[in-house]
This record gives sequence, structure tokens and C-alpha cells, in this order.
Amino acid sequence: MNPFKLSPTDETPLVVLDKSEGRFEFSGKSLPEDVTTFYDPIIEWIEQYAAAPNTITIFQFKMIYFNTASSKLIMDILLKLEEMVEMGNGVKVEWYYREDDEDMMEAGEEFSEMAEVDFSLISSANF
Repeated sequence: MNPFKLSPTDETPLVVLDKSEGRFEFSGKSLPEDVTTFYDPIIEWIEQYAAAPNTITIFQFKMIYFNTASSKLIMDILLKLEEMVEMGNGVKVEWYYREDDEDMMEAGEEFSEMAEVDFSLISSANF
């Protein structure tokens, strides 16, 4: 399976989905003009990956900011991960937030309550 990588911009996050390296990361800002166009290929990749995932899949979210439209697509990604758990796969989400960013911490708490996935909130000085 080919890796899926997108470089960050002022409006979109770094995205790394690499099965062979076991690296699944979203970091930066997410406020794309058209969230569907941006996130659809990501969700399609995750759906393909879910057919034959690694033994353990750890998704890291290191978001600085995301808009409301992006939050819905992030939830869609978490629901795809939840489906993988339901199929008996090992999945963990690591939600990083800057130690002084209460909004991002609270967003992680809300996502963790909505998705049935092993979810860790990780405070960091920087990432």
C-alpha cells in the first residue's frame, strides 16, 4: 500500500499515512476552503488500509487549530478507526495538545467521548 503524504500549508495540516513505517499523523492547522475535497482522499486511504491494517495502528493528532467543518471530518476519521476496533484490530489515538491550549485539550476530550477507540490525551510543551 502506497504511503499518503501531504505537506502542510497555512490552511491544511501535515498528513502522513504510511503503513510500512507505521506512521499515521495529522499536525498543524486545518481550515481548508473545501474540506470534502481535502479529506475525501484521506478517508478513502484509511478505508483501504482498514482492509488489511497493521497489528497495532497508532494515529497521532497534533493539531494547533481546526475549524468546525474540519472537526466533522476528523470525527469521520475517528469513526473509521472505531470500525477497525470493532473488526478486532488494535487501534490507538494519541491526541497531542500544547500544555497552554485548553481548547485543543477540550476538543480531544470531546472526541474521546464520541469515538470508541483507545484514546490518550498528551500535553506537550511543543510538537
